[in-house]
Amino acid sequence: MWYRAVVMGSGVPKQGRSLSRIGPADSRPSALPHSECPNCSFVAWYRHAGLSLHEASQFNERVEHRRLVKRGEYLHQAGSALMSLHVICSGFLKTSITDGDGREQVTGFPMTGNLIGMEAIGSGKYMCNRIALEDSSLCGMRYADFEELGHAIPAFQHDFHRVMGAEIARDQGIMFLLGAMRAEERVATFLLNISKRFAARGYSGTHFRLPMTRQDIASYLGLKLETVSRIFSRFNKMQLIAINVKDVEIKNIARLQQLVGD
Repeated sequence: MWYRAVVMGSGVPKQGRSLSRIGPADSRPSALPHSECPNCSFVAWYRHAGLSLHEASQFNERVEHRRLVKRGEYLHQAGSALMSLHVICSGFLKTSITDGDGREQVTGFPMTGNLIGMEAIGSGKYMCNRIALEDSSLCGMRYADFEELGHAIPAFQHDFHRVMGAEIARDQGIMFLLGAMRAEERVATFLLNISKRFAARGYSGTHFRLPMTRQDIASYLGLKLETVSRIFSRFNKMQLIAINVKDVEIKNIARLQQLVGD
């Protein structure tokens, strides 16, 4: 689903790092250390977890900042070994699976702020193919460091479990909704969800760009390309949206919500 966790490629282990320096929790400072990457979503994470200055410094040392993934570049293929978890600092990705006949099924569109890679924790292997829909920047951490930090810093482990639980709950909710919806409702739900995600990150929730193709959207929603194109045109004629190639403006969000219902 569009909230589904997606995986970045493997990280490069940093040499000589040890958790032996992590000691008793310091008093909670008013200002935690600044990251070398001002847009790093990991910074927001350890601030939310309430880490001490010392703990936050240990966390930040293990983050690999500013990995640029060019548009159209695959991050990895399904079956590759889990090395790192990443947070998207900017951009949009696509996650998909391919069946034995080579047919692609799109399963998600992670964007800025999403933690990606968690589905590989159980098996140790990424389950999907990932590709950048636009130039994207990611910060990552080796999964081995996640495990060590989790054992050393209970607050961090608790917040990590919170994030995992939220991702699973969102996936299950959206899967249930889409499975019970008509085609028009699915497209409306997709637009509303993208709108909500942009708004939650401080961007406009009514005017945004969709970097994915119509075919990607159709695959994700379980519809035919012609159906998605027809519904977009219908919404445009109804003045619910104004669409110009990949630029979308939601002109009547209340009406879209009515189409979806509760």
